[in-house]
Amino acid sequence: MSLLEFENVTLKFGGLTAVNDLSFEVEEGEVFAIVGPNGAGKSTVFNLISRFYDPYAGRIRFDGHDLLQVKPSGVAAYGVARTFQNIELFDHATVLDNLLVGRHRHRRTSLLSELFFTPSVKKQELQNRHVVEEIIDFLDLQPYRDKMIAGLPYGVRKVVEVARALATEPKLLLLDEPASGLSVEETTDMRWWIDDIRRQMGITVLMVEHDMGLVSGVSDRVLAMADGAKLALGTPAEVQSDPAVIEAYLGRAA
Repeated sequence: MSLLEFENVTLKFGGLTAVNDLSFEVEEGEVFAIVGPNGAGKSTVFNLISRFYDPYAGRIRFDGHDLLQVKPSGVAAYGVARTFQNIELFDHATVLDNLLVGRHRHRRTSLLSELFFTPSVKKQELQNRHVVEEIIDFLDLQPYRDKMIAGLPYGVRKVVEVARALATEPKLLLLDEPASGLSVEETTDMRWWIDDIRRQMGITVLMVEHDMGLVSGVSDRVLAMADGAKLALGTPAEVQSDPAVIEAYLGRAA
């Protein structure tokens, strides 16, 4: 059974069809990329998975569960984490504190027990910090561990957002344009981290990305979209050579 299933999903905003009868599946353990021109509906797919939008028609299943029955606040508890095109971090908190926020879904203690810092709370806090410290080491964030987000370079903040998503211990990681705004060197680092996230941590990755070098280097399969619909689905090489994809990117004359 696939980890994530889209079945004939359609989303409309008034007279605009943002996602049009879209079907695809993401298999457990793969890196799956969604590509397409601006306005193709790529990030809208992420917002559907995150339950920001309710589809007009169709079904979305994750790990055997009907995701459309889950509230937005409950998606993380099912094992889905995401990053955003525009970085969403707490600027006036440290890297460590931002990652600890990602441990919120694993909270098992009550407000009263936390007020009195009972042994169970202490045990949970130690476990949370252990997980976070491992992620800091994994993504080479040690030099920034105690620094405020507001003072960090853009590329480092992108990595911190990935780290916070990993702190939730997801089954599925949604990366929304992870290479956007990064230098060539930073994009290369991101490529290796995505591959390590899949291979070493066993996390399935669903990625929206414009950088075809990154997509080709790390993805098992690629879904190309245009005008909210599927154009092609296959390996990176198959999708890049598909005539419909070439036309969508370069125009009919190409």
